[in-house]
Amino acid sequence: MRRLLVVSVLCAILGAQAMAQGELSYRRNSLATMLVFHPEDEFGGEIFKAFDSLPIPDKYDDHTIANMRVIDNSRIYGVRRDSGYYKATYGHQLTAQELKKNAQHTEDLLNAAEMGKWMVAKWFGLSGDNVDNMTFNTELIQSRGQYNANDVDVALALQTTRGLASLSDAGEELLNQTFVLVNDITYITAEQEAQAAKVAMGVLGGLLDAFTGGSSGRELAKTAGQIADSFTGFKVKTHSYLYQLEWNDSIAAIFYQFQYTSKPDPQKIQAFLDDKTTFRLKYVAHEYEFDKKSVLKGKYERTELVRTICARSMDKNIVALAKQYEDFKVKTPVYAVLTNKKGIVEGYAAKIGMKEGITDGSKFQVVQRIQDPETGKTKYKYVATVKAKKGKIWDNRYNAVLEQDEGSDLPYTTFTKTAGGEILPGMLLIEGKYRKVTE
Repeated sequence: MRRLLVVSVLCAILGAQAMAQGELSYRRNSLATMLVFHPEDEFGGEIFKAFDSLPIPDKYDDHTIANMRVIDNSRIYGVRRDSGYYKATYGHQLTAQELKKNAQHTEDLLNAAEMGKWMVAKWFGLSGDNVDNMTFNTELIQSRGQYNANDVDVALALQTTRGLASLSDAGEELLNQTFVLVNDITYITAEQEAQAAKVAMGVLGGLLDAFTGGSSGRELAKTAGQIADSFTGFKVKTHSYLYQLEWNDSIAAIFYQFQYTSKPDPQKIQAFLDDKTTFRLKYVAHEYEFDKKSVLKGKYERTELVRTICARSMDKNIVALAKQYEDFKVKTPVYAVLTNKKGIVEGYAAKIGMKEGITDGSKFQVVQRIQDPETGKTKYKYVATVKAKKGKIWDNRYNAVLEQDEGSDLPYTTFTKTAGGEILPGMLLIEGKYRKVTE
């Protein structure tokens, strides 16, 4: 117990030093994002450009796989009778059965492309231009997991129980927390809404004229036609499908014993390259976002308008998925302890805000990450509970500064403690309850 306490205090000190130096070093979930591209849509190309220009959300490590960013809807077969995915369009919401078929087909597609294997290859730094000189390394795991070299040295780890525990910890904390988010973005324009209104008003106007013998109905339809001729809005329907890399002791045993090598070994490398079944992605959750009332106050040219709306829509889905699926929860470090001139603590700063779905009612656990010196396994210990302070929530959404929205001029969100003990910089905030936390 005493050794755990010493490690706990040391972690807090190192965390405080890192914050003082402006370093936000902590274990993030890893994420790759993909887009279902609709070349048949008028603005499909603009949505593709918008998506391609947006970075991975900064609360996740970028695990993008080159050349695996886009699914071309025009080349999709087997989901429905016609080609393509079941598609959300103006006036049509996807049914539960359609969503299930889209999600399952995407899982099959990702696994057929062996994306899980290439995500593992990225984790273990596969390099070389042929099987004779290809090797793996653990540099990315060391960096993202803040392990020292010996902790994840596979050759050493396989010889000791503690070493195996360290590899198991890396698998649970990093590889098993690797996700792919597939975004299927369709849209509604003001013209589409107005055209529907035009048709409805035309029918209504004709009925009105038939009853009154006048021309008021025709005037009503004319007004609707004028509305349809102007582009005054663009709203997206975003269906996001979340997939998780499967990684467990059985998968790890196959990889470490028969495929991993830090020195040239053509037989092991070939075994990895030929493996089509071990490394897979599983579908875990879906989220849908469509805000009929979304209006942007700033003046944008069309490309930037599409980019802003797409960015905010995907961010909303990521927030909802994190609340829905616990493994996808975001961990964020306490950036600073805020005190007044007398040194009295008045709050705690964290670099999250409206982009991550923070509202006046948002509550977070504050936890401390502790690595057990005996086993090498990571534990999360509960420290306190905090809530976001009203009027001090940072609006960090895409282009919020340009919109001059309330809170966009803040550098962080301020939280106040509602229960628990001392909070130090570097401790982690996790929204809601987190099953890995121990009291």
